[in-house]
Amino acid sequence: MVGQAVLRECLLDPAITSVLTLCRTAPPTSHPKLRHIPHADLFDLTAVEAQLTNLDACFFCVGVTSVGMKDNEYRHLTYDLTLSVARTLQRLNPAMAFIYISGQGTDPKSSLHWARVKGETESALLELFPRAYMFRPGYIQPMHGVRAKIAWYNAVYAVLGPLYPLLKRVVPSMFTSSEAVARAMLRAAQHGAPKRVLETPDINALASTPALN
Repeated sequence: MVGQAVLRECLLDPAITSVLTLCRTAPPTSHPKLRHIPHADLFDLTAVEAQLTNLDACFFCVGVTSVGMKDNEYRHLTYDLTLSVARTLQRLNPAMAFIYISGQGTDPKSSLHWARVKGETESALLELFPRAYMFRPGYIQPMHGVRAKIAWYNAVYAVLGPLYPLLKRVVPSMFTSSEAVARAMLRAAQHGAPKRVLETPDINALASTPALN
Protein backbone atom coordinates (compact mmCIF):
# COMPACT_ATOMS: atom_id res chain seq x y z
CA MET A 1 0.00 0.00 0.00
CA VAL A 2 2.81 2.40 0.89
CA GLY A 3 4.66 1.35 -2.24
CA GLN A 4 1.72 2.42 -4.38
CA ALA A 5 1.61 5.78 -2.60
CA VAL A 6 5.32 6.55 -2.87
CA LEU A 7 5.31 5.55 -6.54
CA ARG A 8 2.52 8.07 -7.13
CA GLU A 9 4.45 10.84 -5.35
CA CYS A 10 7.62 10.10 -7.31
CA LEU A 11 5.79 10.23 -10.63
CA LEU A 12 4.12 13.51 -9.69
CA ASP A 13 7.33 15.20 -8.55
CA PRO A 14 9.00 17.09 -11.42
CA ALA A 15 12.36 16.82 -9.64
CA ILE A 16 12.31 13.02 -10.08
CA THR A 17 13.58 12.14 -13.53
CA SER A 18 13.50 8.34 -13.39
CA VAL A 19 11.71 5.72 -11.30
CA LEU A 20 12.59 2.03 -11.22
CA THR A 21 10.34 -0.62 -9.67
CA LEU A 22 11.61 -4.08 -8.77
CA CYS A 23 9.00 -6.70 -7.86
CA ARG A 24 7.15 -9.74 -9.18
CA THR A 25 4.41 -7.87 -11.02
CA ALA A 26 4.43 -4.57 -12.85
CA PRO A 27 2.77 -1.59 -11.14
CA PRO A 28 -0.81 -0.86 -12.29
CA THR A 29 0.23 2.34 -14.01
CA SER A 30 2.46 3.53 -16.81
CA HIS A 31 4.49 6.70 -17.12
CA PRO A 32 7.30 7.98 -19.36
CA LYS A 33 9.77 8.04 -16.46
CA LEU A 34 8.74 4.68 -14.99
CA ARG A 35 10.65 1.48 -15.72
CA HIS A 36 9.84 -1.91 -14.21
CA ILE A 37 12.14 -4.87 -13.63
CA PRO A 38 10.16 -8.10 -13.13
CA HIS A 39 12.02 -10.25 -10.64
CA ALA A 40 10.57 -12.96 -8.41
CA ASP A 41 13.44 -13.79 -6.04
CA LEU A 42 14.48 -10.75 -4.04
CA PHE A 43 16.93 -12.91 -2.09
CA ASP A 44 19.09 -13.14 -5.20
CA LEU A 45 19.49 -10.03 -7.36
CA THR A 46 22.48 -11.33 -9.32
CA ALA A 47 20.61 -11.46 -12.62
CA VAL A 48 19.50 -7.81 -12.41
CA GLU A 49 22.47 -6.18 -10.64
CA ALA A 50 23.59 -4.40 -13.81
CA GLN A 51 20.28 -2.50 -13.80
CA LEU A 52 20.56 -1.43 -10.16
CA THR A 53 23.40 1.08 -10.38
CA ASN A 54 23.38 4.90 -10.29
CA LEU A 55 20.40 4.97 -7.95
CA ASP A 56 19.87 7.89 -5.56
CA ALA A 57 17.37 6.25 -3.24
CA CYS A 58 15.53 3.06 -2.42
CA PHE A 59 12.03 3.08 -0.95
CA PHE A 60 11.81 -0.36 0.61
CA CYS A 61 8.10 -1.08 1.02
CA VAL A 62 8.12 -4.88 1.09
CA GLY A 63 6.54 -6.29 4.23
CA VAL A 64 4.46 -9.10 5.69
CA THR A 65 2.13 -9.35 8.67
CA SER A 66 3.27 -11.54 11.53
CA VAL A 67 -0.29 -12.76 12.16
CA GLY A 68 -0.42 -16.53 11.78
CA MET A 69 3.24 -16.77 10.80
CA LYS A 70 5.94 -18.78 12.57
CA ASP A 71 8.68 -16.73 14.20
CA ASN A 72 11.50 -18.04 12.02
CA GLU A 73 9.45 -17.51 8.86
CA TYR A 74 8.62 -13.92 9.83
CA ARG A 75 12.28 -13.19 10.55
CA HIS A 76 13.32 -14.68 7.22
CA LEU A 77 10.84 -12.52 5.27
CA THR A 78 11.55 -9.38 7.31
CA TYR A 79 15.17 -9.22 8.50
CA ASP A 80 16.84 -11.63 6.06
CA LEU A 81 15.04 -10.40 2.95
CA THR A 82 15.49 -6.71 3.72
CA LEU A 83 19.19 -7.04 4.50
CA SER A 84 19.80 -9.21 1.44
CA VAL A 85 18.44 -6.48 -0.82
CA ALA A 86 20.02 -3.67 1.19
CA ARG A 87 23.54 -5.13 1.12
CA THR A 88 23.38 -5.55 -2.65
CA LEU A 89 22.15 -2.00 -3.18
CA GLN A 90 24.72 -0.57 -0.76
CA ARG A 91 27.52 -2.32 -2.63
CA LEU A 92 26.27 -0.93 -5.95
CA ASN A 93 25.18 2.51 -4.66
CA PRO A 94 27.06 3.30 -1.42
CA ALA A 95 25.80 6.91 -1.24
CA MET A 96 22.12 6.13 -1.78
CA ALA A 97 19.35 6.96 0.69
CA PHE A 98 17.51 3.92 2.02
CA ILE A 99 13.99 4.55 3.29
CA TYR A 100 12.50 1.64 5.24
CA ILE A 101 8.86 1.23 6.24
CA SER A 102 8.80 -0.24 9.72
CA GLY A 103 5.90 0.26 12.12
CA GLN A 104 4.72 1.91 15.32
CA GLY A 105 5.88 -0.09 18.34
CA THR A 106 9.10 -1.29 16.75
CA ASP A 107 11.76 -1.94 19.39
CA PRO A 108 14.83 -4.24 19.20
CA LYS A 109 14.40 -4.96 22.94
CA SER A 110 10.66 -5.66 22.80
CA SER A 111 9.17 -8.88 24.15
CA LEU A 112 7.02 -8.99 21.00
CA HIS A 113 8.74 -10.98 18.28
CA TRP A 114 7.60 -8.81 15.35
CA ALA A 115 8.67 -5.58 17.08
CA ARG A 116 12.05 -7.04 18.00
CA VAL A 117 12.72 -8.31 14.46
CA LYS A 118 11.71 -4.97 12.95
CA GLY A 119 13.97 -3.22 15.46
CA GLU A 120 16.93 -5.43 14.60
CA THR A 121 16.29 -4.75 10.92
CA GLU A 122 16.25 -1.01 11.53
CA SER A 123 19.53 -1.15 13.49
CA ALA A 124 21.27 -3.08 10.73
CA LEU A 125 20.08 -0.65 8.06
CA LEU A 126 21.11 2.41 10.06
CA GLU A 127 24.60 0.95 10.38
CA LEU A 128 24.77 -0.01 6.70
CA PHE A 129 23.62 3.32 5.17
CA PRO A 130 24.70 6.78 6.38
CA ARG A 131 21.49 8.06 4.74
CA ALA A 132 19.05 5.48 6.08
CA TYR A 133 15.71 6.60 7.51
CA MET A 134 13.32 4.37 9.41
CA PHE A 135 9.61 5.18 9.15
CA ARG A 136 7.33 3.96 11.95
CA PRO A 137 3.78 4.96 10.99
CA GLY A 138 0.79 3.95 13.07
CA TYR A 139 -2.58 3.84 11.36
CA ILE A 140 -2.30 4.81 7.66
CA GLN A 141 -5.44 5.97 5.88
CA PRO A 142 -5.15 5.10 2.15
CA MET A 143 -5.83 7.93 -0.28
CA HIS A 144 -6.06 8.49 -4.05
CA GLY A 145 -7.24 4.96 -4.82
CA VAL A 146 -4.40 3.23 -2.97
CA ARG A 147 -5.49 -0.15 -1.61
CA ALA A 148 -4.02 -2.78 0.68
CA LYS A 149 -3.49 -6.32 -0.56
CA ILE A 150 -5.13 -7.79 2.55
CA ALA A 151 -8.91 -7.70 2.14
CA TRP A 152 -9.87 -7.15 5.78
CA TYR A 153 -7.49 -4.15 5.96
CA ASN A 154 -9.55 -2.50 3.23
CA ALA A 155 -12.73 -3.22 5.18
CA VAL A 156 -11.27 -1.43 8.22
CA TYR A 157 -10.16 1.50 6.08
CA ALA A 158 -13.65 1.79 4.58
CA VAL A 159 -15.18 2.01 8.06
CA LEU A 160 -12.64 4.43 9.54
CA GLY A 161 -12.17 6.54 6.42
CA PRO A 162 -15.00 9.00 7.18
CA LEU A 163 -13.65 9.37 10.74
CA TYR A 164 -10.03 9.87 9.70
CA PRO A 165 -10.00 13.73 9.79
CA LEU A 166 -11.43 13.71 13.30
CA LEU A 167 -9.17 10.90 14.53
CA LYS A 168 -6.08 12.65 13.21
CA ARG A 169 -7.03 15.82 15.10
CA VAL A 170 -7.82 13.98 18.33
CA VAL A 171 -4.91 11.50 18.28
CA PRO A 172 -2.31 12.97 15.89
CA SER A 173 0.43 10.73 17.29
CA MET A 174 -1.25 7.63 15.84
CA PHE A 175 -2.87 8.61 12.55
CA THR A 176 -1.45 9.52 9.16
CA SER A 177 -2.28 8.96 5.49
CA SER A 178 -0.67 7.11 2.62
CA GLU A 179 -0.08 10.48 0.93
CA ALA A 180 1.66 11.93 3.99
CA VAL A 181 3.86 8.87 4.49
CA ALA A 182 4.87 8.81 0.82
CA ARG A 183 5.52 12.55 0.70
CA ALA A 184 7.65 12.38 3.85
CA MET A 185 9.62 9.45 2.42
CA LEU A 186 10.36 11.48 -0.68
CA ARG A 187 11.43 14.50 1.39
CA ALA A 188 13.79 12.31 3.44
CA ALA A 189 15.36 10.81 0.33
CA GLN A 190 15.84 14.19 -1.34
CA HIS A 191 16.86 16.42 1.55
CA GLY A 192 17.22 14.29 4.68
CA ALA A 193 15.16 14.43 7.85
CA PRO A 194 15.61 15.83 11.37
CA LYS A 195 15.69 12.28 12.74
CA ARG A 196 16.82 8.94 11.34
CA VAL A 197 13.90 7.16 13.03
CA LEU A 198 10.56 8.86 12.40
CA GLU A 199 7.38 8.21 14.35
CA THR A 200 3.94 9.29 13.12
CA PRO A 201 4.17 12.96 14.31
CA ASP A 202 7.59 13.26 12.67
CA ILE A 203 6.21 11.80 9.45
CA ASN A 204 3.29 14.21 9.37
CA ALA A 205 5.58 17.17 10.10
CA LEU A 206 8.05 16.21 7.38
CA ALA A 207 5.25 15.67 4.86
CA SER A 208 4.02 19.22 5.45
CA THR A 209 7.37 20.80 4.56
CA PRO A 210 7.55 22.32 1.06
CA ALA A 211 9.49 20.56 -1.66
CA LEU A 212 12.96 21.92 -2.41
CA ASN A 213 13.93 21.32 -6.03
